[in-house]
Amino acid sequence: MEKFILDEERVKSCIDNYKRIKNDVMETAVKAGRNENDVRLMCVTKTVEPEYINPVLDLGADLIGENRVQEYCSKLDTLHLDGVEKHIIGHLQTNKVKYIAGKVDMIESVDSIKLAKEINKEFKKADAIANVLVEVNIGKEESKSGCDIEELEELLCQIAEFDNIKIKGLMTIPPICDEAEARKYFAKMHDKFVELQEKSISGVDMQILSMGMSADYEAAILEGSNIVRVGSAIFGARKYF
Repeated sequence: MEKFILDEERVKSCIDNYKRIKNDVMETAVKAGRNENDVRLMCVTKTVEPEYINPVLDLGADLIGENRVQEYCSKLDTLHLDGVEKHIIGHLQTNKVKYIAGKVDMIESVDSIKLAKEINKEFKKADAIANVLVEVNIGKEESKSGCDIEELEELLCQIAEFDNIKIKGLMTIPPICDEAEARKYFAKMHDKFVELQEKSISGVDMQILSMGMSADYEAAILEGSNIVRVGSAIFGARKYF
């Protein structure tokens, strides 16, 4: 195994990037006519070593997102997680749910009744409640997970029946496109979010709209997002192992 060598310049860069983006998020929220603290900045830690994550957590970052269950579990003992909320944001396989039951604060990628059923079962075993967001495939892309927006309300009603799941909102990833086009997708998602809020579906607490990543978080905030998921813009380009 290759010996890990800490890159002090990268540590400094991560700290500087976090401060800049945190400020951007607050300023963009105000620009959108909202309170500067209305939008939460999630630090996405996929493929990032704890040695680069912890300096950002020590600055006060209070929300992290991890894509892979195995990587998430391997980092838990080495991250400075006091007061930090932990989300799983990547596609979640049913056979991996048991490893995170009772160990995450939210799962943002629930997109089927099959997955919800497994989450309910495993969290019940762990005597825990799973807070979840339902993922919507807003661009109807075959390569992406998420339910179709037309099927969303029915899926929400089905998932709301489970005792060990609490639905807290929605998550989406739009297609790769320019800012003007991205804003159309974000606006469509926000319209649906507001519509569902107004319907007050039993068992659905429509509070969170998670959308926007490194390349488009400002556009997402302008269209109503209240969690943005930022990884490479903080930690640098990902290294895949």
